[in-house]
Amino acid sequence: MAESQTNERFDRWLGNINRACGQFSGQFLAEGFHGSLQEYHANAMKLSMVNIAHARLLRTQREIDGGNDAWFYTVFQLDGEAVMEQGESQALMRRGDITLIDASRPSRFTYSQTARQISLLVPRHLLEQNLRTGVIPCAQRLDAGMPVVKMSQRLLHESMKNPTLNVCESEAALEAIICLLRPVLQVRDAVQSKREKQLDRVMGLIDNNIQSEDLRPEWIASEAGMSVRSLYRMFADKGLVVAQYIKNRRLDLCAQALRTANSSEKLAGIGYHWGFTDHSHFSTAFKLRFGVSPGEYRKRWQ
Repeated sequence: MAESQTNERFDRWLGNINRACGQFSGQFLAEGFHGSLQEYHANAMKLSMVNIAHARLLRTQREIDGGNDAWFYTVFQLDGEAVMEQGESQALMRRGDITLIDASRPSRFTYSQTARQISLLVPRHLLEQNLRTGVIPCAQRLDAGMPVVKMSQRLLHESMKNPTLNVCESEAALEAIICLLRPVLQVRDAVQSKREKQLDRVMGLIDNNIQSEDLRPEWIASEAGMSVRSLYRMFADKGLVVAQYIKNRRLDLCAQALRTANSSEKLAGIGYHWGFTDHSHFSTAFKLRFGVSPGEYRKRWQ
């Protein structure tokens, strides 16, 4: 009977997580499971405060395929401990720490004791646009003692205390948090293995040819001097699929263009410029990634 009640409580809590943060599966680890969630919306800032104990959250490829992955979760640890895993990286989070999790890659979060976190959804383009490489170091613990981490925590809490922030102010606060964290991300990104450097070169090749109709795995592998199989394996090691990465990169660039496009510019033309020759396919893919059609996306930013 007690286990059945715990199952019901966990399912309700997981439903709230899926509504606020995107699709996850999971399990409770003991009958002492506890979970609650409180959402905050301050225009451009979308975040949730999560309380949890004795549970595990999983974001597998199945959950990724069924939802929006155009985000990074910026996780602020408020109390307790949690283990955040993605790829080969693992971050043991303690009070005051921060880490990043890529919504487009499988991940696992384990809460063996009571923990409290804030999960801030950061649009992918804002985080990636000024980094030197295309690979964001995820599930890496940013220590609470770092000055930029302290300032980021403070700025987040001040923003949460001011629900009257307008769109411009909340966007500025979000970008300020990203700017504070960017230097420590770049430092961690600078120490790379030979394989990671090769992946960076491939991603640079993709970006430089993103508008080309010839941008296919076979062409990329040939230009990079590797086999197609090696290319697939290199991306798979990062939880990525080559064709899906190219499509998402094009969609992110389309979204960036839509934010500055005037109302007279044709949507089909914007999609075509970034490699989508079929407007229907572009609209469907865009809505799947961002939750709204290209036209609605442009209206919201205007």
